[in-house]
Amino acid sequence: MIPQPSVAHRGGRGPTLTDGTVVVANEAAQGVAALLAAELRAATGWRVACIGIDEPALGGAARLRLLADLPGGPSTASAADAGATGTAFRRAFPSPVEEGYRLRVSAEGVDIEAPSAAGAFYGTRSLLQLLPPDFLRSAPSRRWDRVELDGISIEDAPRFGWRGMALDVSRHFFPKDFLLKLLDLASFHKLNVLHLHLTDDQGWRVQVDRYPKLTEIGAWRRESPAGHESDGRKDGTPHGGFYTKADLAEIVAHAARRFVTVVPEIDMPGHMQAAIAAYPELGNTAQHLEVYTNWGISEHVLNMNDGTVRFCREVLEEVMDLFPGPFVHIGGDECPTTEWEASADARRRADELGLAGPRQLQGWFTAQVAETVTAAGKSLIGWEEVLGAGAPPGAVIAVWRAEHALGAAVEAAETSHRVIMAPEPWTYFDWAYADDPREPLAIRPAISTDKAYSFEPVPEGLRQDLEGSILGAQCQLWTEYVSTPQHAEYMYFPRACALAEVTWSGRRRDWPDFERRLRDHTARLGALGVNYRPLEGPTPGQARTWLSTSAAPPVTVPRQAAGQDLH
Repeated sequence: MIPQPSVAHRGGRGPTLTDGTVVVANEAAQGVAALLAAELRAATGWRVACIGIDEPALGGAARLRLLADLPGGPSTASAADAGATGTAFRRAFPSPVEEGYRLRVSAEGVDIEAPSAAGAFYGTRSLLQLLPPDFLRSAPSRRWDRVELDGISIEDAPRFGWRGMALDVSRHFFPKDFLLKLLDLASFHKLNVLHLHLTDDQGWRVQVDRYPKLTEIGAWRRESPAGHESDGRKDGTPHGGFYTKADLAEIVAHAARRFVTVVPEIDMPGHMQAAIAAYPELGNTAQHLEVYTNWGISEHVLNMNDGTVRFCREVLEEVMDLFPGPFVHIGGDECPTTEWEASADARRRADELGLAGPRQLQGWFTAQVAETVTAAGKSLIGWEEVLGAGAPPGAVIAVWRAEHALGAAVEAAETSHRVIMAPEPWTYFDWAYADDPREPLAIRPAISTDKAYSFEPVPEGLRQDLEGSILGAQCQLWTEYVSTPQHAEYMYFPRACALAEVTWSGRRRDWPDFERRLRDHTARLGALGVNYRPLEGPTPGQARTWLSTSAAPPVTVPRQAAGQDLH
C-alpha cells in the first residue's frame, strides 16, 4: 500500500464481494459511503446499494460498513508510531479534523471506523488498494463475478496534517477537468491540500468581478518562450485562459467531497505584471505593459499607493469568498525593489511611514493585506521571503529556497510561525527526474523518485518542542516547461507517491521496500489513466530524444503506459 499504514496485520479470510454488495453507513459517513458505492458500481457494473446503519439489507450480500464521527480513534501507540508531529495540524487549524481510521477485513465483511468523515474516507482509499487495480477504472474492463479479499487489520493515522500538491496554472493554463482529476489522484494518495498558483507575471487565472480587465487582458499573453528560456526563441502563439467563479466553485466542491482543501495563491507585490498590464495605474511607471512573454522574474512590481493597496484588498476579498478553506496565500517571493528605489513616490511613501528606505515597503505592504485576511477569519501564507520582510504575527511560512530553506524553517518556528516545508532539492517536481537527454525539457536536473522519498520535513536542528510548528510538506510543479496535463502527470507521478508516504507515514524510510510497493502501485496508476513515468525511465512516447539501445539503458514499457505521449 502507498502510503504505508501505521500498523497492519494480515491473517484469515476476508469476504467475497459480488453483485449486490451493500455499503452500510451511519449518518456522518453517508457522503463517503455514497462515493465509494459509486466508484464500485462504475468499475464493476454491479448493483451496489448504499443504506443506513439500521436499514435491512438483502440476505447474503457482502457488507462494507462505514462508521464515522466516533469517539476515540487510532490508539495512542499508533499515533506515536506515526510521528511526533501527528497532532500539530489539529492544534493549529481553526476547524480541525481527525484523519485516522481503523480498517478490518474479515469473513464477516469490511469495517471502517473513524472519528471523522475524513478518516472514514481515507479508510476507503486503503480498501480500494486491497482490491484489484481494475476496480479503479471508470467503467468495467471485464466481467466481474466475484472478488475474494484476504483478511487484514489496519490502524492508521497521518504524521502531518498538511500533505499538499501545488500547481502553477499561471505560466501555463490547465483546464478545469484536469484539476478535477488531480484532486482525485491527490486524495487517493491521502494528500489533502491543492495549492493553486493562480496569478503571476505571465497570466491571471481567476475571475474578479470588480476588476474585469484582469481576465479580459491579464489572462492572455501574446507568445511564450520556445525551448529553454536561455535559447532566446519565442513560439509566436497566443496562450491563456482563466477559471470562472462557477468553475472554481465546482473545483472546491469536488475537493471538499474528497477532503482536500484548495488554497488560492495571489502573488503580490511582485510577480504582478499581468495585473499591471490590465490596470497600468498599479505600476510604478507610466509605461503600458503587456502580459510578460518571458519566463523568470519581471522587475515590474506593484506601486505602494493607497489605491493599489485597496485593489489588493478587494481582490483578496473576492478570492477568499470563492475558497472557504482557512488559508489564502499571498506569495511575497522574489520581489525586485529596483522600481521602488527609482520612484520618487515610493521613496516619499517610505519616508512617510518612517521606513529606512524603499526596500522595507514590502513588509509594510504585507501587513496591510494581512489585515484583510485576518478580518475574513483566515490565515495568511507567504513564501519565506516575507519572513525577512517582516512577516505579520500568525502568518504561515512556506520555505523553499535550497540555500535558505532549512534555516528559514527553524527561524520561522522559533518566532512562533507555523511552517510548510517545500524546499527545492526534494519537492520541486518541475525539475527533471534525471540528467538524461531522454527526459522532457525541464528547468534543471534532477530530483529522482528516491530523492523525493528521502525528504525529511522536520529540519535538522529544530528543537523538539517546536516540531509541532511544522504543519507538513508539499510538492511544487511550476509550469514554464510543462504545458499539458499529460506532461504534468508525468512530472508529478510517481514522485507524488513518494511525497504522500513522506507526509503520511512515519519517519522511517526503506527505499527498497517502497520501490517494491511502487512497482505494484504503477498498475493502479495505469488503471487511473495516469501518464506516469516508469521507474526505469521515460517510455519512447514520453521521451524527448530518441536514443538507440546502445546509447541508453533498456526501458521496460508497462502495458498501460504504451502509447502515452507528453506532446
